[in-house]
Amino acid sequence: MQITDRKYSEHQVFNALKTYEEFYDSLSTSIMHFVSMGTAALNFDTYIFTSMQGTIESIRLLLVNGRINDAYALLRKYHDSIIINAYEICYLEDNFSIENLVVEKINKWLNGNEKLPEYNIMKQYLEKSKKLEEVNKLVSKDKRYAKIRERCNNHIHYNLFFYMMLNDNTVYNKNRCIYLNRLSEDMKDLFILHFSYLFILNPHYMSSSDYLDALDCGMQPEGGSEYFVAPFIQNAFDSIIKQSRPDLAACIKENSGMQLE
Repeated sequence: MQITDRKYSEHQVFNALKTYEEFYDSLSTSIMHFVSMGTAALNFDTYIFTSMQGTIESIRLLLVNGRINDAYALLRKYHDSIIINAYEICYLEDNFSIENLVVEKINKWLNGNEKLPEYNIMKQYLEKSKKLEEVNKLVSKDKRYAKIRERCNNHIHYNLFFYMMLNDNTVYNKNRCIYLNRLSEDMKDLFILHFSYLFILNPHYMSSSDYLDALDCGMQPEGGSEYFVAPFIQNAFDSIIKQSRPDLAACIKENSGMQLE
């Protein structure tokens, strides 16, 4: 049953979630031509991004029906996907070489023969990454991501009865929009985390098609066009990253050769 309260049904989170869905859809399409070095697969990140798009779509549909508690369970899944994606990119870069063309840990995961490490181990690996050092300093400063994880776990494990009640759409809850506000902020913070990690780890994922389009047409690419960012990347950077985390926006610009405005 959908929530009919207009303050809830017209909440900005629904448009925000659609924006995130569209971002991952565009990102998945734009990176297909890149090859994942270190595995026997082609670019499997494109499928990670479509999976994340699906998770966000599911969150939106759950919220339409007032299932805030279930939405938080999927928010934790989204957080897991961010850490997995950043971990596999980092691990492949750290371990791929001419002597080690196939990185077995990731390749076995792709083929269903081995699990990745637990969340905390992957998170610690990312925290030790030299490449992510500057981003991690800013991310760890205010502890917001630890609090998001705690909220997600509280919802999953029903640590208080009221978490269970946030899945009941038959009972009027005057504070429902307060919890929707919190989820909206948590979702935005996680999106910003993933955007920041991706921009530092794989900046070429953010590139526009200008350079390759010119080559495909037999033309000389414009000088520096390999560093142009795709319009949807610039839009997300302007409307979400710069607006909400100007510190991370500055860090991304300083630590990437891509031409962000």
